Amino acid sequence: MDSENLRLIVLDNCKELGEKVNKNICDMRGQDISYIVPIKETRFNNGEGKIEILDTIRDKDVFILSDVGNHSCTYRMFGYENHMGPDEHFQDIKRVIYAIRGHTENINIVMPLLYESRQHRRKGRESLDCANGLQELIRLGAKSILTFDVHDVGIQNAVPLNSFENIFPTNTIINEFIEHEKIDFKNLIIVSPDTGAVDRAKFYANIFKTNIGMFYKSRDLTQVINGKNPIKEHKYIGDDVSGKNIIVVDDIIASGDSMIDVARRLKELNAAKVYMIATFSLFTEGLERFNKAYEEGLFEKIYSTNLSYISKETKNQPWFHEVDCSYQIAELINDLNNKKSITPLMNGRQKVLERINQKIK
Repeated sequence: MDSENLRLIVLDNCKELGEKVNKNICDMRGQDISYIVPIKETRFNNGEGKIEILDTIRDKDVFILSDVGNHSCTYRMFGYENHMGPDEHFQDIKRVIYAIRGHTENINIVMPLLYESRQHRRKGRESLDCANGLQELIRLGAKSILTFDVHDVGIQNAVPLNSFENIFPTNTIINEFIEHEKIDFKNLIIVSPDTGAVDRAKFYANIFKTNIGMFYKSRDLTQVINGKNPIKEHKYIGDDVSGKNIIVVDDIIASGDSMIDVARRLKELNAAKVYMIATFSLFTEGLERFNKAYEEGLFEKIYSTNLSYISKETKNQPWFHEVDCSYQIAELINDLNNKKSITPLMNGRQKVLERINQKIK
């Protein structure tokens, strides 16, 4: 393996995860070095930004790590504190490419939470931000893009001639779940909170060898609140959940209204224990409603990854369990850098099935 060839450029918004990835790669290779290239991120008082690369990256295989969902990054602008949003984080990825293109062997983007992933298709005269963002990165010189659990896998068609790897952390999450939860796995049902998450629910149901249920959302199309039509009713479709342990699975928890409403309805249908699993937990409306729902006994725990920013306050909640996916990212980068197939890393289903079978016996 060529340890001299690999370099990581870790933006400040992804520093904690990036350092874990770097350590894991070093452990895999039995080396006591750092692959992280020092950089300087500057913000001027008027909000303009600049990025400088402080070490050589000539002829290197460079992986840029960025968390566009990190809302904790701040800077002073015109005398007040401004929190960086996805647009600013995405612009910083481009700034890195501006600084290194023409010097590297390859430029690879590791963006666990895909930029504008929910703006993946056009329903009318509206922007198509996700597709345009991917195409812009490719035009600037990115060779490949690695992301996790995209909202719609069809978005890869926006860059058909380039490498777009959509990785699922499902097996990592399931391993963590069965390690910590002592429940009867024979008495389990997987539930999709809406029609869009049915395929994900089917995968979990296949792993756990159980059935699925689904909620159908009836929305009030006469109103738009916080950019979406409010939910009028959640109607459950599927097997009887009475006395069953439930896992509700989705890709993103944003405000959490939908998930909490699903948990409430499941409890009204006499479900036993309700767990939630989501790749990304944004908690855009804060933690108060989840704390209240937990106190009411609506759910037991939320399992979610560290692929996007999680506040310390969230991590300290008794109902939240963080799943570390840094080793999975490290494996992907290590194998890609060594020109190996990453297919085995994208499908760890057999190992999970073996562990599930041991639990069910």
